[in-house]
Amino acid sequence: MTAVGSGTLALRADLKAGLRRAGRRQTVRALVLVAPLLIFLVLNFVAPIALMMLRSVQNPELPAAMPETAAAMREWDSRFLPEDAIVATFVDELRAAQEGGTLGVVASRLNYDINGFRSLLFNTARNLPLPSGVPALEALIEIDPRWGDRAYWSAMKQAAIPLTSFYLLASLDRRVDADGELQRTAPEQAIFVDIFLRTFWISFVVTAICLALSYPVAYLLAMLPSRIGNLLIILVLLPFWTPVLVRTTAWVVLLQREGMVNDLLQWLLVVTDPLPLIYNRAGVYIAMTHVLLPFMVLPLYGVMKGIPRTGMIAALSLGARPAVAFWRVYLPQSRPGINAGCLLVFILSIGFYITPLLVGGPGDQMVSYFIAFYTNQTLNWGMASALGLVLLAVTMILFALYNRIAGGAPAPKWS
Repeated sequence: MTAVGSGTLALRADLKAGLRRAGRRQTVRALVLVAPLLIFLVLNFVAPIALMMLRSVQNPELPAAMPETAAAMREWDSRFLPEDAIVATFVDELRAAQEGGTLGVVASRLNYDINGFRSLLFNTARNLPLPSGVPALEALIEIDPRWGDRAYWSAMKQAAIPLTSFYLLASLDRRVDADGELQRTAPEQAIFVDIFLRTFWISFVVTAICLALSYPVAYLLAMLPSRIGNLLIILVLLPFWTPVLVRTTAWVVLLQREGMVNDLLQWLLVVTDPLPLIYNRAGVYIAMTHVLLPFMVLPLYGVMKGIPRTGMIAALSLGARPAVAFWRVYLPQSRPGINAGCLLVFILSIGFYITPLLVGGPGDQMVSYFIAFYTNQTLNWGMASALGLVLLAVTMILFALYNRIAGGAPAPKWS
């Protein structure tokens, strides 16, 4: 019995080891199969987001061009004007930066903080060297009185820190003053909170319009016989064959005062004068809804196609009115399609750029317009990255809230 028991235990151990080896081989095989997808996701999704997050807090300009000044400014007590030793170091590196061609980068960075700082630096550099026998700070104030304002030196101290919250605070209309206190941006410069609110409001309205228009269309397609429904679904997919730029340009032509839409409304006697449908919020809603409508129809249709008709038939046979049967039986079953369509359309809406640019006015531009502006025109990558990071963070928060509300809401009772 002992020998038999020992043999059984050894056999079990061998079987377990063989199963573990087989499991490891399957795991390795699975990793090899999904490795290309993982690499693709890392290179095209994770890495760009990580670089964006890093660039929104990086502050390399002043430390790279004026390292000694940056080190001195980090130790400076911002409650007082800097000592002559710090000012002298700054003057020496200012002159070296001008001769080395790196002053423009530093001037542009400081100009983000205080408008006019760029001209101050270049004007000061042109008046170097300072006269001998005069304290450096007094000599700078003689060149330009603004050097006697602690705000300019405080801006240099903030720019001397390798990692900064400057761009993220600016994207939320906040700034740090000369005393290190968090303050609101001046009203004439505080624009980004309004832009974010505008972006999310436009996206919300477009999502609501798409849902209202798409639900009956998807319901009709799901109720029709497959032979007819499959033909009609091609009409839903037809816009995908046309680029977004072409579709938006077509709306620019259609929505003009002398365009086809106004001509039709006047011919039908709906209006007497042409309606302002272009270069305003109405044009943005119309064009964005047209572009995003298929993204709402398809998830709804996919869910509705799998909903059995027996539930509605049973409710009607038990005496429920059609509206009540639809509300209590059919609508709760279509909620996954509503959730998926709303999330898809909303997330696509907040990133729109071309459509608001072409059919909207100055007050209808969304966050993506300003990200493109800072990226392509002012080359302020830090500000562009900060706006993108805030947009991503708020979107993730809204997604989590929506998922919690929509996913956790109890389904209506049928009786």
